Amino acid sequence: MPLLTFTSDIGQQDFLIGAVKGQLLQSNAQFNVVDISHNLSPFNYPQAAYVCRNAIKNFPIGTFHLILVNLFDEKPEHLLLAEHDGHYIGCADNGLLTMILEEVPQKVAALALDHTQQKNTLYCTSVFARAFTDIHKGKKLEDIGDAGISIHVKNPLRPMFGNDYIEGQIIFIDNFENVIVNIHKEEFETQRKDRPFKIVFKRDEVIDKISDTYADVNEGEKLALFNSAGYLEIAINKGNAAGLLGLQGFSEKQLQQSQYMNSRLFYQMVKVYFE
Repeated sequence: MPLLTFTSDIGQQDFLIGAVKGQLLQSNAQFNVVDISHNLSPFNYPQAAYVCRNAIKNFPIGTFHLILVNLFDEKPEHLLLAEHDGHYIGCADNGLLTMILEEVPQKVAALALDHTQQKNTLYCTSVFARAFTDIHKGKKLEDIGDAGISIHVKNPLRPMFGNDYIEGQIIFIDNFENVIVNIHKEEFETQRKDRPFKIVFKRDEVIDKISDTYADVNEGEKLALFNSAGYLEIAINKGNAAGLLGLQGFSEKQLQQSQYMNSRLFYQMVKVYFE
């Protein structure tokens, strides 16, 4: 029974999530569809890349991944199907693929669209579903799409490095309002070189140690730890860090509004100083 994960920014309010699953099962009733999230923020590429990347790598080789995120950011001329490290990923050609993989996919093909059809979510799903079914039946990627496609590339959001600091962006706020920063543990330790450090945010908030669990500090106190995906997390034991500390997720859209961005920069960035 082929595994197929489903991630989107559709939300749960209407019929579309169920209808998409229906389209998938019409193509192959054996698909075992696993929901990742349908509450991703629209047009937030760093957030979507973080969620998809860290879900995908935990699934077995051969899993199919349907990602309906920012599907109509631009008018779609085709869709993408990628094969990378044994996984098959279907998504729009909007740059999200390279942000998820943090590199160019090993193989990728453009899936043609019928320009007589209305290019809505369900039609696009049917195109992906047919492609996934063909792959499951043994077809090669290059046999079901144009493997000569030049895809849209977006670079993943990276922290800034200096000799004595790392500056990261808040890429995700979870259901408990814990704040995830795009600083990975390996990057932190490499830059740290066993030096003391201070994690600084919102001008005057400082944390100078890494905890193992939330319970390492008293209830209501702030802490930093590395989460299950290995990323730096700012939290409050039994509290909501984002709300209580006034922290916000980084937004690419705000980069186009520099004055507005500068006024909120301290609420979206976290800096680690090494001493």
